[in-house]
Amino acid sequence: MHSYDVIIIGSGLGGLVCGAILSQHGYRVCIYEKNRQAGGCLQTYSREKVIFDSGVHYIGGLAPGENLYKVFKYLDIYDKLKLKRMDMDGFDHISFAGDDKIYKLAQGEENFIRTLLADFPEEEAALRAYCDKISEVCSKFPLYNLRTGDYEEKRSVLQLNTASYLRSITSNEKLQQVLAGNNLLYAGMAEKTPFYVHALVLNSYMKSSWKCVDGGSQIGKLLCQRIRENGGNIIRNMAVTDIQGEGDQVNHIVLQDGTRARATHYISNLHPAQTMAMTHSDTLRSAYRNRVQQLENSVGAFVLNVVLKPGTFRYLNYNHYYHAAPDAWAGIDYRVEEWPQTYAMYVSASSRHETYADSLSVMTYMRYAEMEPWQHTIHTVQQPEGRGAGYEAFKQQKANLLIDCVEKQFPGFRNCIQSYYVATPLSYRDYIGTGDGSMYGIMKDSADPLRTMISARTKLSNLYLTGQNLNLHGILGVTISGVITSAELLGMDFLVDEINQSINIK
Repeated sequence: MHSYDVIIIGSGLGGLVCGAILSQHGYRVCIYEKNRQAGGCLQTYSREKVIFDSGVHYIGGLAPGENLYKVFKYLDIYDKLKLKRMDMDGFDHISFAGDDKIYKLAQGEENFIRTLLADFPEEEAALRAYCDKISEVCSKFPLYNLRTGDYEEKRSVLQLNTASYLRSITSNEKLQQVLAGNNLLYAGMAEKTPFYVHALVLNSYMKSSWKCVDGGSQIGKLLCQRIRENGGNIIRNMAVTDIQGEGDQVNHIVLQDGTRARATHYISNLHPAQTMAMTHSDTLRSAYRNRVQQLENSVGAFVLNVVLKPGTFRYLNYNHYYHAAPDAWAGIDYRVEEWPQTYAMYVSASSRHETYADSLSVMTYMRYAEMEPWQHTIHTVQQPEGRGAGYEAFKQQKANLLIDCVEKQFPGFRNCIQSYYVATPLSYRDYIGTGDGSMYGIMKDSADPLRTMISARTKLSNLYLTGQNLNLHGILGVTISGVITSAELLGMDFLVDEINQSINIK
């Protein structure tokens, strides 16, 4: 039986961050990954010599001194990243059907306010209140600011609802919708999304926004390299099928080939519901299992990955968010016959040339229920069989509807397409490992925020969780979750001090 200090189940970003931090501190780490490629949503794939990202479309907080910059510096990967800073005067462009204006969200607080004042000259007080509130809310999350602190700090802001807050600072409905205009970033729901989710996400992009040149998989590859340099092991094409408990601990795990592996500590990077489903232990009461398994996940995604004809579509150093309705929250509740009601366009940054783009991705919502005819099928690298002609026809029909929608904002778009590839909630289910193809895992709810918060600790004393369901999704949120989980073994004060001190050394 293989034996380690720490076994990590799944090589998504949270697992890799834990692996890099713990192996750096002398722990013998082994990561088991079911896919051929490590990285979870950091995975890229190549078609016609063009790179597509699974999930990393842009990153915030990477300017010197900012939170993600500090952690990536500490992990010794920052200086090796190929990054491109996005348009300072509009990293995100927001548009609405029937409105000829493009609204821009700019980097830097004063620049952000000044840019929106051009379209909303009467709203300076509202915009300043908004930026102040974002700063106030973010300040109450200690680890987001890489300091230690009390959980009670954030309690006062957890129940603040995003849509309600935006209504409270301005009666200008268009401004309310513009400020919510990129809510595809967190699968926003007007009646549910807490303001802290909006604030933590928006704040990092307002501070600094970046694209990964030639894809986000470089983050995963660099972390894997660090883990191996530190003596860690990453075993791919090897799923974990069971977590076997004994008393109040995990005794061992069972791998897909039937072999067992044992460690002192175990970290699961899987969705908490999946982790509970494969964990066999009398210590896990059914009430705890049920609470985790009954948590609602965010909606799934339909993603159109486009290979562009050379020299036809100019590179855009910003993202474009479109809404078919005046209400920026409405797209998630689409009627199937009126789909798509919203989309986000992310144009990939390539090292080959800057004037024209090689590829882009268009993302919109898609409910898992629409996958019902094909939910029994499984498609992975190991099981590459197709899902049948009906599924292919469905993807083609939906792709054409989405292309038609993009064409309204970008006339001639269809003629720029050389070829395209589609990902549905089933793709995310089978490759990324969310049971229902959810984009961002567990849906946060301002009406009951504590219920949707998952601790890194479980009822088994040596089993921990990490990943997007702990803290917040996205590169920044998941990286911080890796710090939280690692701190369970290393101590939070020690780890936070070390991260902050390392900036002065490197």
